[in-house]
Amino acid sequence: MIHFIQRIPDRLHHLAGFLFTAMLLATALWFQFQDGLEPCPLCISQRIAMLGTGLVMLAGVLHNPEKTGMRIYAGLALAIALAGACISLRHVWLQHLPPDEVPACGPGIGYMFDNFPMADIIKAMLNGTGDCAKVDWTLLGFSMPAWVLLCFLVIALWNSLLFAPKTRRT
Repeated sequence: MIHFIQRIPDRLHHLAGFLFTAMLLATALWFQFQDGLEPCPLCISQRIAMLGTGLVMLAGVLHNPEKTGMRIYAGLALAIALAGACISLRHVWLQHLPPDEVPACGPGIGYMFDNFPMADIIKAMLNGTGDCAKVDWTLLGFSMPAWVLLCFLVIALWNSLLFAPKTRRT
């Protein structure tokens, strides 16, 4: 399987990664606007990380540099995906805290943008609030942040494959 993946041209490799992130963001918007699941601050942070990862991979597709340039794009996407995985991991951790250890719920993100300084908004978006500990949706027993964590790890692995030496057909 790895040999097959390594034969994919770098531009298509980035295109597949971009399409995957676009699908994930579209799914998040579906859950928000169609199913009424309001995103918490950590959800917004994960979306920003997913968007950043996707935009870097799209830049790799559009720019289509040589091998070193593609590895730079892959490295940037890998770093952003790992940062998103860390945010997702914190979100999963918050959801598994005992109820008495969950942080206090904060105001909605829209209210925060209207009334709080940017430093407080960023802190809430990275640390989470009690709203982040609530599990609104599960699939196969895993919450949405757990699935997003898995997706970030898949994207990180996908981008790390561009650093492996290419195999030749014999």
